[in-house]
Amino acid sequence: MKWICTMLPALLLAVVTVSGNDSTKVKPKPWKATPVEENGGITLPAGFKAVVLADTVGRARHLVVTSKGDVYVMLFRLQQGKGILRLQDTNQDGVADKASTFGNYPGTGITIKNGYLYTSSNKEVFRYKLNDQQEVLHPDQPEKIITGLIDRGTHNTKSLVLDNAGNIYVNIGAPSNACQLEDRKKGSPSPDPCPLLDSVGGVWQFKADKLNQTYADGIRYATGIRNIMGLDWDNNNNTLYAMQHGRDNLNTLFPEMFNEEESAELPAEELFQIKQGDDFGWPYCYFDWQQNKKVLAPEYGGDKKKEGRCADKKKPIYAFPGHWAPNAFMFYTGNQFPERYKNGAFIAFHGSWNRAPKPQAGYFVVFLPFKDGMPSGKYEIFADGFAGESREPAKSRYRPCGLAQGPDGSLYISDDKKGRIWKVMYTKK
Repeated sequence: MKWICTMLPALLLAVVTVSGNDSTKVKPKPWKATPVEENGGITLPAGFKAVVLADTVGRARHLVVTSKGDVYVMLFRLQQGKGILRLQDTNQDGVADKASTFGNYPGTGITIKNGYLYTSSNKEVFRYKLNDQQEVLHPDQPEKIITGLIDRGTHNTKSLVLDNAGNIYVNIGAPSNACQLEDRKKGSPSPDPCPLLDSVGGVWQFKADKLNQTYADGIRYATGIRNIMGLDWDNNNNTLYAMQHGRDNLNTLFPEMFNEEESAELPAEELFQIKQGDDFGWPYCYFDWQQNKKVLAPEYGGDKKKEGRCADKKKPIYAFPGHWAPNAFMFYTGNQFPERYKNGAFIAFHGSWNRAPKPQAGYFVVFLPFKDGMPSGKYEIFADGFAGESREPAKSRYRPCGLAQGPDGSLYISDDKKGRIWKVMYTKK
C-alpha cells in the first residue's frame, strides 16, 4: 500500500485520503502552525522542552504512537470526510512532515496492541491490521469488533484499552447527570434502582479478536461509573485504572443544601483501580474529597454527610477537586524522563465550565507518582498554560485531551479545541 502525501515547507501539511490499496490525492489543506513559541506555548518543569508536532489538525482526541514513531490521532469531527489521522516525522526533527487520513467515522478511543490499531466511534469498535512499518494495511476495510453500543449524545465517547490476555475494555458512559427522568431538571425524580445501569454507567469487557460482538457477548466488568474518558492498563500488576468525570449541578438542583462554593468543589474527580465486579456507586453516591468519604446523593436521600448504602461502594484511590474534567490517564513506562516519573501517571484535565463563583480550573496535565500500583504522593502540575489568558471553555486557547508515550519515552499531548499536538522531551541529563 502506498501512502502518497504532499510535503510542504516548514509546518505545512497536506491531507491525503487513503482508500484500499491505492491513495487518492485530494485538495491539500495546509495545517499551518502559528509562529514558533517556546515550548509551543505551554510551561513545563525545568529540563523539559516541547515542540509542536502538528497544528490545527481538527478536534484531536486520543492518540497513540507506534514503535516507528508515527502518530495516529482519533478526531472528534470528520476532516474532509475522515476521522483518523496519521502523522509522520520523517526527518526526526519533532515536526510532522507527512499526514494521511482514513476512516469514515469520528470518535475518541484509539490504541495499538499485538499488531492491530484499535479505534472507536461513539457506537462501535474497530481494528486495523498493521504491517511491519506500522502502516494500516486495509484502511477502508476495518474489522468491526463491537457494535450496537448506546449513544444518546451525552457522555457517549467510547474510550478503550486492552489487557495482556486478549480482552478489550470499553467505557460506556451514562447519558445522565444523576439518573433523573428529566436530566438536570430541578425536582425530577431519580428512579431507584437506576434503569440505566444495565447498559451504561460502567466498563464492559469484550474479546479483542472476536468480530461483531454486542452487549450479549461482553461482560459488565465494573459498574456505578458516571463517565470515563481516561483509562489505562498497568502491566506491572495487570490491573485497569480509570478517571471518572464526577456529577454536576449540586447547587442548581439542591440550592437549599449546597451553596455555590460547595458545588464548585464537589464532587471529586475520582481515580479508580478497577477489578471485575467493582461497584463505585453512581448515581446513588458521590465522593466528597473534603470529608474523604462516599456520601449518599441528594436524589437518593442524602444530606451531605450520610453514607447509607455508599459505605459499601468502592472508593477511589485518589481524588481531585470537582469539575476539572479528566480526559486522559496514562502510566509512564519510558526511560527518557527522570527516574521518579517511571511507572507514575500523567492525567490530562480538559478544564471546567461550572465552578462559578470560583475561577474555572484544570486546563493542564498533572503527574501523580505511583508505587506498587497505588499513588505514592501528591499530584503536581506538569504542563500548564494551555488555556492562555482565560480558563473558560469558550475563551481558552487550548484544552488538553489525549496523552500518549513515544518509543523514545517522549510524551505526546493533544488539544481538541484547535488541534495542536505537542511532543514533550526531557533534555537536561
